[in-house]
Amino acid sequence: MPQSSNRPMSPHLQVYRPQITSVLSIGHRACGVALAAGTLLLAWYLLAAASGPEAFAVAHGFISSIIGRVLLFGWSFALFYHLSNGIRHLAWDLGYGFEIETLTQTGFAVVLSASLLTLVAWVAAYLAR
Repeated sequence: MPQSSNRPMSPHLQVYRPQITSVLSIGHRACGVALAAGTLLLAWYLLAAASGPEAFAVAHGFISSIIGRVLLFGWSFALFYHLSNGIRHLAWDLGYGFEIETLTQTGFAVVLSASLLTLVAWVAAYLAR
């Protein structure tokens, strides 16, 4: 059955422009997936440490590589992003922060705080060496 030209089309994603709230919502879910993947990496590292020096050397070699450090950096950003956005969601659960201006401000605050917390954690880790 051919579609009539005067029938309304249902809206789809290409009709909408991304907004800070939608981008952060997708980011929150993506960070949840990244945290799960990073937890598997952490479990591998801990199991390798318990398995003996050879297994630990392999795991530590990977974690210490450029790829391993990039993954750890992304994992730590995901952790701080998920934490910051989770605090924002708790405020929403209490009924605060639903005004458009507040949504935008707190959205940018989430990204900024996650970035700063990640940098502070990595600088502190490198200074503690």
